[in-house]
Amino acid sequence: MVTDSDPPQEAESSRLHGLTVVAFESRRAQELAEAIRRHGGAPVSAPAMTERARDDRQDLLAYLQELESGQIDIVVLLTGVGLRMLVHQLRSDAQPERIAAALRNAVLIARGPKPVAALRDLGLVPQWRVPEPHTWKELLALLDRHVPVAGKTVALQEYGVPNTSLLDALAERGARVRRVVPYQWDYPEQLEPLREGIRTVLDGKAAVVVFTSANQVHNVFAFVEHEFEAELERWRTRLREVVLASIGPVCSEALRAHGLEPDLEASPPKMGVLVRELARSAAACLQHKRPTR
Repeated sequence: MVTDSDPPQEAESSRLHGLTVVAFESRRAQELAEAIRRHGGAPVSAPAMTERARDDRQDLLAYLQELESGQIDIVVLLTGVGLRMLVHQLRSDAQPERIAAALRNAVLIARGPKPVAALRDLGLVPQWRVPEPHTWKELLALLDRHVPVAGKTVALQEYGVPNTSLLDALAERGARVRRVVPYQWDYPEQLEPLREGIRTVLDGKAAVVVFTSANQVHNVFAFVEHEFEAELERWRTRLREVVLASIGPVCSEALRAHGLEPDLEASPPKMGVLVRELARSAAACLQHKRPTR
């Protein structure tokens, strides 16, 4: 459940008062909808993406062999699901114990709590954890201070799409980057909820729009450009009229890349924190943005 932790009773000033909240979260869509409803909002769940395993299992097996032979100096895990998917995809070639033993040959760096948990499942503890808000900028600061990468081979376990800024920064520091991509982002099989969520925004029925990852932002905008091309400008206009909520700095950066400034950003970047901030601030923020309505 999305707790983080919700108080048993909410003050009247900390409620969403029936506001329609469109949320593009996928993996925890039901939990997020329940949390919004618990705070008095009317959720519209519009899952925008899913993780799909890559077909190139041979590349993952080659990566395992590189770890085993000591060719990898540093492993940076950007997500937990990526490590779990790697273990799953290699299940016919390598037991989890073999993968864990191979990872022990490198310095392990976890971007946030989810890769820490995935490592724990393998009986591993990272030597370094990226501090909040767990962005690639904090990762680089940690590397610069504690784990110099010049002349080192750094395995970067990516998520869905490449972070070109991070890749460039590592190369500038003299690292040899070995990209590891266990999965990629795709649209969910059932697209109608996504269409309905976007249509709710386009028709001006949404009061709040919630994004919970940077990749989600890019997926939604790509979908709008493809399926609602004639209404793209209206989409941007509508997003400026609603309370635009972001899970954290990386997500906010993605929104800015599309010319939008989030009204609310969770700190720390957790879903429960985001919902409580919406409950506290969304109604007043909406009144400020729509003073004549």
